[in-house]
Amino acid sequence: MQRSRFLTAFPLTFTPAQFVDGLNTQAATAGIKPLSTAERDQLVSDLTAGIKTRATALRAVAENQTLANAEKNRAFVLMQFFGYLRRNPNDPQDPDYTGYDFWLGKLNQFGGNFVNAEMVKSFIVSTEYVQRFGT
Repeated sequence: MQRSRFLTAFPLTFTPAQFVDGLNTQAATAGIKPLSTAERDQLVSDLTAGIKTRATALRAVAENQTLANAEKNRAFVLMQFFGYLRRNPNDPQDPDYTGYDFWLGKLNQFGGNFVNAEMVKSFIVSTEYVQRFGT
């Protein structure tokens, strides 16, 4: 929290509401805003009252279960590309992340349950996998 990059994004002059809203917006890179309105309001109130510090507020957002689930799904899909296809999800055969986005959507649709989403099975029977690594 003392790095210039963080302080540039979240200056000490930010009000508690600006700080929490900024954290929530930044965390939205996972595709969701992790804090509900009630959680956001409570965090702002706790910062204003001195119950929480900027560091504990940051930790509260970082450890939010909604955010953790969203990031876990993104990491799992990325792991499938690295592990089974041994490539980045935006390599030349898929330069616009459509495959990654498809599988992330599928995993999210099944609430993160990769077995029900048939993710591993689909990767190992995919044409790309079979052509590159055999059956």
